[in-house]
Parts: sequence; structure tokens; C-alpha cells
Amino acid sequence: MEEPVERPTPGPVERMVTMPLGVVVERRDVDNPWQDHQWLPVAVIPGAGPVENWRELARGDGWVRYFIGSAPLELYRKETASYKTNLSSDPPQVFVLLRPEYDPAAAHEFKLFLVTASPYEVQDYLDAEENTIIGVPMPDEIVAWVQAFVDKHHVDEPFYKRKRKRHDASEAQVGSPPGAERKGNRRG
Repeated sequence: MEEPVERPTPGPVERMVTMPLGVVVERRDVDNPWQDHQWLPVAVIPGAGPVENWRELARGDGWVRYFIGSAPLELYRKETASYKTNLSSDPPQVFVLLRPEYDPAAAHEFKLFLVTASPYEVQDYLDAEENTIIGVPMPDEIVAWVQAFVDKHHVDEPFYKRKRKRHDASEAQVGSPPGAERKGNRRG
């Protein structure tokens, strides 16, 4: 199993860590007039290496599980608030994003695009209807790794209430059409 690697990214202060995650998907038979099966991510494997071809892991009545490959789980220092939100979920999740494969010569009907621990990042991808995004339970090893990263890098940002400018009634011209000249703002 590969160890997580901490490395600096471009920029003077930003830091990022990464851990390879293997992804397991399940093909389930479904009773639906428009499709006969459904693909769902069901698990992630910390530290899994790359694979060239999918590997069948298990088979049962109406389902088959495959190890489809690996993708890096990246944690960024600026996104610790998002990771905290995820860690407070019961259970925390790793989100797996699959995209359709439109190449007719492709061996499979979709490809692994992304894994993330950020529910905020997932929101960015939900607008595209072709994406399949499923959260799978985060293994304890990853929970501890994400928590250690948050503990090291998270800084609570204070909330500042926006202050409104006071309205000066003497400058308002009641009943004037929009764009009409105001006192002290005359052209000429």
C-alpha cells in the first residue's frame, strides 16, 4: 500500500496532500423498461495502485463487483471547511464521480473521473446530468487521514456582518424618475 504523499503545490502558502484510492463498482440488474442494469460505486480502497483492465472481485445473484481503477484523493488546505462538513456526516463519505464513455471502441460504458472528500466540490459537478456521483462510506483509515489534515490546516474564519451605508434623506428626490439628477450631482 502506498503512503500518502505531502507535497507543495504552486503558490507560496497553499499545501496539498494526496492518497491513491481504488474504486469498486457494482453492476446490478434492475427491473426497468428502459435499462436492464445500473452501475453504482460501492467502495474505495486506500492506497490501491493502478490497473490496466477491470478486475472482477465478486459475483452474486443479479450483481457483479469490479475493481475499475484508481484516482487520487486530494486534500487542499483552503478547503478544510468542506472536509469538516463531510466528517460531521454520519457516515463521512468519499464521493466517486463516473462519466459516460462515448467512444464506441471503449471496453466499458463509463470511466472513473474523480474521487473527492469535499461535498462542496461535488456540487460543482451535479449540474451536468451525465455525471454519476455517489458517496460511499469513508473507510476509517481515510477518516483519520482527513481529520489529521483538517486539524493541522483548518483556521476558523470569523464572520463579519456587512455594514450598510446610512441613508441620507436630504439627497433623495422623492418622486423623481430613475436617473434624474440629484442635488450636488448636476451636469453643466
